[in-house]
Amino acid sequence: MKVTVAIDSFKGSLSTFEAGEAIKEGVLRVFSDADVRISPLADGGEGTMDAIVSAAGGIVHTIPVCGPLGEHVRGYYGYIPKTETAVIEISAAAGIPLIPKEARDPMRTTTYGVGELIADAIRKGCRKFIIGLGGSATNDGGIGMLTALGFEFLNAQGAPVSLGGKGLAELASIRTDGALPNLSECEFLVACDVKNPLCGENGCSAVYGPQKGATPEVIKAMDASLARYAELTQEVLPQSNANTEGAGAAGGLGFAFLSYLGAKLQSGVELVTQQTGLEELIRDADVVVTGEGRLDGQSYMGKAPIGVARLAKKYEKPVVAFSGCVASGAGLCNEHGIDAFFPILRTPCTLEEAMDCDNAHSNLADTAEQVFRLIGAWRG
Repeated sequence: MKVTVAIDSFKGSLSTFEAGEAIKEGVLRVFSDADVRISPLADGGEGTMDAIVSAAGGIVHTIPVCGPLGEHVRGYYGYIPKTETAVIEISAAAGIPLIPKEARDPMRTTTYGVGELIADAIRKGCRKFIIGLGGSATNDGGIGMLTALGFEFLNAQGAPVSLGGKGLAELASIRTDGALPNLSECEFLVACDVKNPLCGENGCSAVYGPQKGATPEVIKAMDASLARYAELTQEVLPQSNANTEGAGAAGGLGFAFLSYLGAKLQSGVELVTQQTGLEELIRDADVVVTGEGRLDGQSYMGKAPIGVARLAKKYEKPVVAFSGCVASGAGLCNEHGIDAFFPILRTPCTLEEAMDCDNAHSNLADTAEQVFRLIGAWRG
């Protein structure tokens, strides 16, 4: 039997690799000679770099960069030597987990460190970039990142604007002639599943500002500043469009990548599965296994397990999913390619007990074993 396992992480508990190994253990208890292939999975957010870099045999570089509040943090990115590709999660330098909840303030937080990661990779010879936009703490339209790459954002006196969202309020002119010359040789593929434009009631400030610490008054001011930023950008880059789907991703980083770096935005799970070679593994499998920490009525909307299931159905493969818990509406997953899903909890327990890595591993392996015993009985 050939089994392909592509399961997302159980956040706060098992990584995609650990979950895959637990399932493999359960399968081998039933089919000791099974060929179980594990393909790391992510949806463009947390874990994207690890999934792609591990599948490609890359390495991780760690460098000091500017954090979201201007402090130094240890940023990191993946490097794939054979293709001179850098894999960057913007959360490594501008992520909301880097800031205590009480200190969140999108008027202060900057993406400058993201630009430092890109610049370092360019110096090391990278010309292809895969970017994950999930988890940002920022709403600066990407001007911090672009400043680190040599673009100039100036106030009325011709001086550089402040870092963070407040810099957008000071913005009077933009200069692009100082950008790193090698940027013109670079290709940017950006994992992005949100459709928000840059501004307006569905823009990044209104939709994502509150979770980043913005008050209603600040949201209104940021939205106006981003609109002005878009106008000034169009003056120097006429092809830019603040209404493009995804322009509002990561506090406007989507707009910066699209307008200034010529990026292509792509579904996160599609990008990851392409880069990891999952389709080839699925085509050769008898059974495909996927899942994530929680399956619910929203799981079919761009989540990684549904991406795996849709790919599997292209080759008419049966799909089984495992999750830490199953919430209301999860039955919709059956309409989107998952033939059957199974929660792994076996006895009543606290959330802390359920998320304990050893417990989660045992529960996942034991559940996989029972499901594959049923598959074995069905196959005769």
